[in-house]
Amino acid sequence: MNHGKAPARFDVVIIGAGQAGIPLAHALAAAGKRVALAERKNLGGSCVNFGCTPSKAVIASARLAMQARGAALFGLRIPSVTVNFPAVLARARSLLLESRGSLRRGLEHEKRITLFHDHARLTGREGKRFRVRVGTSLIVSDAIVLDTGTRAEVPRIPGLSKVDFLHAGNWIDAPVLPEHVVFLGAGDVALELGQFYRRMGSRVTLIERSAEILPGEDEDASRMLRILLESEGIDFCVDSRVTGVSMKNSGIRLRLRARRSGGESELEASHLFVATGRRPNTGDLGLASVGLRPEPGGIIPVDHRLATRVKGIWAAGDIRGGPMYTNTAWDDFRVLASQLIGDGKRTTTTRIVPYALFTDPELGRVGLTESQAVEAGKKIEVGRFEMRSNGKARELGETSGFVKVVVDAKSGRLLGATIVAHLASELVHLIALLMSAGAPASVLADALQIHPTLAEAVQGAVAAIPRRERHAPGARHARSQVERPASIPRARRGGET
Repeated sequence: MNHGKAPARFDVVIIGAGQAGIPLAHALAAAGKRVALAERKNLGGSCVNFGCTPSKAVIASARLAMQARGAALFGLRIPSVTVNFPAVLARARSLLLESRGSLRRGLEHEKRITLFHDHARLTGREGKRFRVRVGTSLIVSDAIVLDTGTRAEVPRIPGLSKVDFLHAGNWIDAPVLPEHVVFLGAGDVALELGQFYRRMGSRVTLIERSAEILPGEDEDASRMLRILLESEGIDFCVDSRVTGVSMKNSGIRLRLRARRSGGESELEASHLFVATGRRPNTGDLGLASVGLRPEPGGIIPVDHRLATRVKGIWAAGDIRGGPMYTNTAWDDFRVLASQLIGDGKRTTTTRIVPYALFTDPELGRVGLTESQAVEAGKKIEVGRFEMRSNGKARELGETSGFVKVVVDAKSGRLLGATIVAHLASELVHLIALLMSAGAPASVLADALQIHPTLAEAVQGAVAAIPRRERHAPGARHARSQVERPASIPRARRGGET
C-alpha cells in the first residue's frame, strides 16, 4: 500500500498484457521510458491462454487422428486409433504454459518495466497526468494504453445462466470428451473446435441464426466448408435460434425455433458450447473518471492512430473495434510505438489484414471477397483454380477446395483472395504481400515457382485472368480470346454495368 507516500510515476501505463501490450512495453523500455504493465490474470492475452496456441495444438492432434484413420488410402495399415483426450489437452496446456513462462521471463529482465499482477482502474487525474489504482498501489502516468481484450459474449437465453457451459475461455480446462456437444453459433471458434471434438469422437451439432455459416464470407467458401464438415458427421441447424435451455438428467435440453417457419423443436446434448461472439473488457476500467465513454457494446472508439477521444489515452487490440485477430493486435503495437516514440507516420489505415479459419481444410482470406467487391461497385475480374487440379494437392491427398482471386479490371491490381485449401493460411500470404506492395497480379503470374507446390494453385488462379493491354481498343472483347492451359479455368467478370 502507499500509506500516504507519493504515487509511483511512470511515463506510460499499459493495462492488459496481450499481443499489443507486451511488445509495446519492451519497445517503450528500449527507448528509455518507464513503463508499468498491469495484468490481472495471465500474460499473453487470449491468443496464448485459450485461443491460438492451445486451439491449434489440439487441432493438430485431431488432424493426425484423421490421417491415421485414412492411412489405407496411402497404402498403410494402422489397425486402430485410440484417442487419449486428457493427453491431447495436456499437450496443448503445456504449450500455452511454455509461452506464458517465456513472456514472464522476458519482462523480468527489463529493468524499466514494472509488472503488476492485479486489476487496474483509472481514478481520475493528477494535474495533466492520469491516476491509476492497481490493486492496492496508486500510480500516475503521462499516457495510458488500454489492451484489455475481450471475453465470451453470453446471449440472453432463458435458463442459460443455470447450466454449466463451455466457451472460448474455459474449454481447455474441461478434461472430459463430450458425448454430444452443441455449439451456439457457427463462426470461427465453433467450426474449428467443432471439427476438433468430432475428430476426437464426439457427436457435434452447430446452431446458427443466419441462413448459412460464416455469413461474412463468400457463399461458395461457406457452402464448401459446410459440405466438407457435414461429410465428417457434423450436424448444422441453420436459420434457427435457441429459445430456452434447461437441465435434463445429467445432460442439457435446448428448445429451438426456426426463424422463417416458426417451427419449434428440442435437442438434447451432454455439453453446451457458447460461441456467439466476444465482448470487450471495458466495463470496470474507471473510464468515466477521465471523461472516456465506450460505445454501447463496450468498444472504445479510436482514430487511425489508435488515439481515443481523451488526449493521452490509447486503445489497442480487440477493444478498439475492427478486426479481432492476433496479427492486428500485434500491428497495433507498431502503430502505438510509432506514435509514442517514433515519427508518428504509422497508422491503421493502410494495413492489409490477412486472416484464416483453421478448419481442415483451412480458409485463408485477405482484402475484398467477390461479393464485397461487387457490392462496392468495382469493375473486377475473378480468377479461380480448383485444388484438385494441383499436382502437389493430389500427391498429398488434399484436393478439397479452391483458390479465388479478385482483381481490379482496370489497374490489374489484386483486391482480395479467398482460399479454401490445405495450408490456406500460408498460401494467402502470396496475395497479401503483393497487395501490401501495391503490385499488380501479373507479378505473380510471371513468377517462377517450385514444382510441385500448393503455391502453384495460387499462381493458377491469377493466370486464369487473361493478360491484355489495359487500354487497347477492343480489350474488353479480347479477354475471351486468350488461350489457356486446359487445367486453368477461364476468368469471369463481376461488378460491371
